[in-house]
Amino acid sequence: MNVVRRLGSWDLIVLLALVLVIVVGATTIEGVASPRFWRFVTLEVIPIAIVALPLTLVIITGEIDLSVASTMGLTCAVMGDLWMHGVKSLPLLIALCLVLGAVLGAVNGLFITVFGLPSLAVTIGTLALYRGLAYVVLGDKAVADYPIAWTSKAISPISGLTIPWFIIIVAVLAVIFAVVLHATPIGRGLYAMGNNAEAARFAGVAVNTTKFWLFVTTGAMSALAGVFWTFRYASARADNANGLELAVVAAVLLGGVSIFGGRGGLLGVIGAVVLLSTLRNALQLASVPQNTLTIVTGSLLIASVVGPNVVAMARERLRRRRPALKVAPPA
Repeated sequence: MNVVRRLGSWDLIVLLALVLVIVVGATTIEGVASPRFWRFVTLEVIPIAIVALPLTLVIITGEIDLSVASTMGLTCAVMGDLWMHGVKSLPLLIALCLVLGAVLGAVNGLFITVFGLPSLAVTIGTLALYRGLAYVVLGDKAVADYPIAWTSKAISPISGLTIPWFIIIVAVLAVIFAVVLHATPIGRGLYAMGNNAEAARFAGVAVNTTKFWLFVTTGAMSALAGVFWTFRYASARADNANGLELAVVAAVLLGGVSIFGGRGGLLGVIGAVVLLSTLRNALQLASVPQNTLTIVTGSLLIASVVGPNVVAMARERLRRRRPALKVAPPA
């Protein structure tokens, strides 16, 4: 019974799709099997995964945060401005950026949990607001005179491999978020909120407080992704990570998290992040135009909304038919 249930799960479908893309890409596109290719895939995975982890929890509660990429951009801009004005300490820069991200997330959480505004409307507004503030802070300048030791260290590989060491931090964060979501009362409360917020509140779950801190966490994690983005490209610009929210939301939904809340898990999300990054890099290696890549991402986003529902309906239909499939006793 458990095997059948797992075979019908969306998580497994995503992981099988990832294996299929890797196998087909490695056999049909030159360079996909090379260590250099997987280095670029990992570098792309890191910021998307960092943001996707908290966003998964937010969407499971029935909310959404579309301002994550703009938070990254504003963090990059402030980081560049601080550097230009004499803040030369790396630990201090990172700490200030994380605090800024938490404050930006708190602004979202305040409007959503205190004033009762819908998260979609609020975060569309802050998407534009934070990106505009990034241009106010830095304009069209690019701050690119960071020490090479900083920028090279951020993307330096694990000893003996080509994969950047920063992926270890992502893996640790993934384990922490997975434990919170799948093995603690907090995680059960998040699913309860996504299914019925009022029922969760009557059951003793601090719905508004939990959602507020989820948005704060999402802001801080977006800031961390912004710091990595700055050092990866050795440049702080106001337009850093522009449009990345589409890739993050697509990964979360493709990973099986319901846009309506109450369903999903981190295994499928991580698989979807790697799947999308692998597919994009493989298609780029095959000289596929950027417009086509955008179409592919949009198509997968639609599939991520429709697919899990189709699978769930098929499983429910199979469950209802199962009694009729029993062998009748002999006469």
